[in-house]
Amino acid sequence: MAGEGRVVRVNGPLVVADGMRTAQMYEVVEVGEPRLVGEITRIEGDRAFIQVYETTDGIKPGDKVYRTGAPLSVELGPGLIGRIFDGLQRPLDYIASVTKSPFVKRGVKISAIDKAKKWHFVPTIKKGDKVSGGDIIGVVKETDLIEHRVLVPPNVHGAVKEVVPEGDYTVEDAVVTLDVSGDTKELKMYHRWPVRIPRPFKEKLEPNEPLLTGIRVIDTIFPMAKGGTAAIPGPFGSGKTVTLQSLAKWAAARIVIYVGCGERGNEMTDELRQFPKLKDPWTGKPLLQRTILVANTSNMPVAARESSIYVGVTMAEYFRDQGYDVLLVADSTTRWAEALRDLGGRMEEMPAEEGFPSYLPSRLAEYYERAGRVRTIGNPERVGSVTAASAVSPPGGDFTEPVTSNTLRFVRVFWPLDVSLAQARHFPAINWIQGFSAYVDLVASWWHKNVDPNWFEMRNTLVKVLLREDELKQIVRLVGPESLSEKDKLVMEAAKLIRVGFLQQNAFDEIDAFASPQKQDKMMRVLYTFYTQANDLVSRGIPLKKILEKVSSLEAEIIRIKYTIRNDELAKIDEIENKLKGAFDSLVKEVSG
Repeated sequence: MAGEGRVVRVNGPLVVADGMRTAQMYEVVEVGEPRLVGEITRIEGDRAFIQVYETTDGIKPGDKVYRTGAPLSVELGPGLIGRIFDGLQRPLDYIASVTKSPFVKRGVKISAIDKAKKWHFVPTIKKGDKVSGGDIIGVVKETDLIEHRVLVPPNVHGAVKEVVPEGDYTVEDAVVTLDVSGDTKELKMYHRWPVRIPRPFKEKLEPNEPLLTGIRVIDTIFPMAKGGTAAIPGPFGSGKTVTLQSLAKWAAARIVIYVGCGERGNEMTDELRQFPKLKDPWTGKPLLQRTILVANTSNMPVAARESSIYVGVTMAEYFRDQGYDVLLVADSTTRWAEALRDLGGRMEEMPAEEGFPSYLPSRLAEYYERAGRVRTIGNPERVGSVTAASAVSPPGGDFTEPVTSNTLRFVRVFWPLDVSLAQARHFPAINWIQGFSAYVDLVASWWHKNVDPNWFEMRNTLVKVLLREDELKQIVRLVGPESLSEKDKLVMEAAKLIRVGFLQQNAFDEIDAFASPQKQDKMMRVLYTFYTQANDLVSRGIPLKKILEKVSSLEAEIIRIKYTIRNDELAKIDEIENKLKGAFDSLVKEVSG
């Protein structure tokens, strides 16, 4: 231990201690005889203000405060995948087995990684090699989906004196011995890293590859790029959690880290029950083999809620450094900001807008800045990404409140949830008028190369139809639908098909829950064909009523595509498109004949 202090004041999760003159900011301390974990968040003279991550019942003035000399850090190594941790990276499953209690008892300290479990380590370096931070020194098969690449810690370099042969070792065994300027340093399969310090990288790259999610309104209308940032704001009952869970389940990321930050415990329970049963649509393997869960629910200490975001993003950066694409899902940053507000009030800080601390924007910026697609340090050269998608819970759906408005400054994708859409049972309830994505142009080249060279044109046509429908609704409210021109009436009809047949998606339907990029493209092509060819016929003077009568049965088929045609039955969509073209051609012949 680095030293001791004494408690002088206790105010909820805030403890003030004196005798702490040599302490450092963000140093971890242990308070009282239960050894409650806390973190120094402010220093005034020899007094330290400590944010305690557990309930402080029974702590009183005069109790000892033990310094550790180290910042809040997480353990990074094999054994993280498929686990559930609390906001301090304590494994909740291990805690339950050790304490024989459904509750997390105070002062419990259990390593995040099982130190006794043996892993089959395959070295990738040899004696005499020179290594530095980020180099891969060996691999471990962590799950069927993830090859864990054991890394040299970022701040370490030296010449290899000894490497263990391929075999089974615990994470505490030294697998590589380095000569560091005449001194010997042992490398294990894991290392620790401070959660508040971003892990270094070589170069930040442009996010130009889409993060496919199987959700049509996201992939096609407001696409996300690997290494991008997104916010999902919405009032209670608008479907934030289900949308985020769908992202976590189906996104084409190699690793998914789901942070339940201040949300209800039953939602995390649903996650734990669902994930072991679900199959990864990209590989067919159990979804839990690529997922890490961080649970800091609303009934857990508020102080640990603030750290849970940092724990999640640090683990995401670690897997990014291995060369993986990582999706970090946080539900929700509003609860995280409320924890900052609560702690700031107890520390008697000057409040800013709506009582939130004045440093809220900078904290949000620090979090979202840790997302990105990067070229990692170390050899061999690798590219990895951290994509951050976070829910925001504005009271009453007010998007002008501080957390939402500040989040909008730092994210490049906005998926706003509309309560009126949710009440109309339109899910995902993402408002296609208010939403935006700054990655559309960047990811278009991927779609053109891998799926369809006409993707960008078709996508823009659908968006224009939806925007025009919104304008026409104003006219219809004032003077009625009869005043619309034939072309505008077609826009209203096409927009209804787009909304019901494409944007609406059932997250609980076996077929509709996940739409492959190829299925999305073919569905969009059918809608594009309907609108452009019908528009051409209207331009020729054919009444819209006659056109709709000709294709009325096909409209119902178009709407049912999402439920009836699986991702591996795309030829059936081509048949519907051909029927549609045939109906239009026969109408032209009838009129001209």
